[in-house]
Amino acid sequence: MILQNPVIPADVPDVDVIRVDDTFYMVSTTMFFMPGAVLLRSKDLAHWEIATYLFDKIADNDFYELKNGKNAYGVGQWATSLAYKDGLFYACFVCHDQKKTYIYYTDQIENRNWNHYEIDEVFHDMSFLFFEGHSYLVYGTGHISIVELKDDLSGVKEGGLRQPLFDTDFEDMGLPCEGCRAYVKDGYIYLNFIEWPKEGKGHGRRREVSYRSKTLTGPYEKKILMDDDCGYLNRGVAQGSLVEAKDGSWYSVLFQDHGAVGRIPYVLPVVWEDNWPVLGIHGKVPKTFELPFEEFKAEPIIISDSFNHDSDELPLQFEWNHNPIPEAWSFTKRPGYLRLTTAQLAQGFMTARNTLTERTNTPYSNFTIEADVSMMKDGDYAGLAAFMSFFGTIGVKKEDGAYYLSLCKKKEDGSQYEEACLALSEKEGFDPSSIFFMVDFNFGDGKEDDLATFYYSLDGHNYEILGQALHMLYTLDVFVGYRIGIFNYATKELGGFVDFRNLEYLDQSVDADC
Repeated sequence: MILQNPVIPADVPDVDVIRVDDTFYMVSTTMFFMPGAVLLRSKDLAHWEIATYLFDKIADNDFYELKNGKNAYGVGQWATSLAYKDGLFYACFVCHDQKKTYIYYTDQIENRNWNHYEIDEVFHDMSFLFFEGHSYLVYGTGHISIVELKDDLSGVKEGGLRQPLFDTDFEDMGLPCEGCRAYVKDGYIYLNFIEWPKEGKGHGRRREVSYRSKTLTGPYEKKILMDDDCGYLNRGVAQGSLVEAKDGSWYSVLFQDHGAVGRIPYVLPVVWEDNWPVLGIHGKVPKTFELPFEEFKAEPIIISDSFNHDSDELPLQFEWNHNPIPEAWSFTKRPGYLRLTTAQLAQGFMTARNTLTERTNTPYSNFTIEADVSMMKDGDYAGLAAFMSFFGTIGVKKEDGAYYLSLCKKKEDGSQYEEACLALSEKEGFDPSSIFFMVDFNFGDGKEDDLATFYYSLDGHNYEILGQALHMLYTLDVFVGYRIGIFNYATKELGGFVDFRNLEYLDQSVDADC
């Protein structure tokens, strides 16, 4: 079987991978999206599907409910370490907004809503390390430290080891080592990191490095494991995991910053030479290579959905922007539709609750949806979004009893502005019970601007462009790749609702004159 890189051309960053019998499991960052801490599975490393989420929500507070000017953009769950110990599966991550480290655990890895412990300390970008009968977290950026955990991993062990381990290189580094992944093999401890040399040092891009020692406290020696961009704009493939297959072969799963679509994972073959892992083929990330596994028939990570569901249970491919309001959405109040009811006032798109999101796919992603906006109230705005910090939204707004087609974007100062507006109430063929929106994402090869284009249709066949294409930008204030977003929010009064149906996804672009 041939593996094609990138193995998932969508935003699946900060990966950690383990194997359970013949199944590989990969945990990834979802930050402020809920449910969160996505867990994917595969039996061949080439085809992955979503298995579950570790939690439905992290906390009930203003940050996660978009109240009182607060939000969890750019924070939440990230860089989770995944491990198995004494019959239990563990996942550890930090929430900087909560100033806590969380350790989730379960005896069945595909369970939803694992149990968890909370530690009132921040162990940034940590990794589990199990060595000589003790349990540790190795953590830090540049200054690497270690802390010992209780035997049941429920917290920090009183009187246990807690100390700095070593400092990584700082000279000419834009980013010193972080994103630890710790392993023990053949008497060695391996602490693998990402580091990012400045321009003029090496290739000036992210790279994967390893520090190894035969003792816990060192000394540690360093080796560069991978410094390659797989032909993409000098953006290094780095940060991630090592994993051993059931047949004894080894692999590495790393990720790459890939423009507006986000951070996407790659799989590399690994061999061991002189007790060092050697990643890739001849020092490069292969675009293809052969795997000794039978092909796994995985469910797609991005889907179309009719919204024709018998219960109000969200398909695994979808996540809410922040905590949802459960009573304000439904598949069952009108069978065959997703109903979004306004239940909290918003100042704009980024403060709206119950926006339903799904990843996009590079190089192209196209989404269309039909909406019944007849039950909107004055001040409501509903439609389809290219979701990220520099967002674009196309939808219908209602003002003084009239309907308007509106395209909104974000200004440099963070405020929302309306780029285009079209009166619908008097437009021939407009029926508020059926209007169609389309967002077309063109990520290309990174040599040109990543663009999202917005369309509307009154009949579902003939689409017209509204406004200018959005120049999509990946920014660290939100720190996720662009997603499609289905939204309905109120600015004046609550209780209006919009019914959506037939979200259709294509992994190709459309012609502007469609």
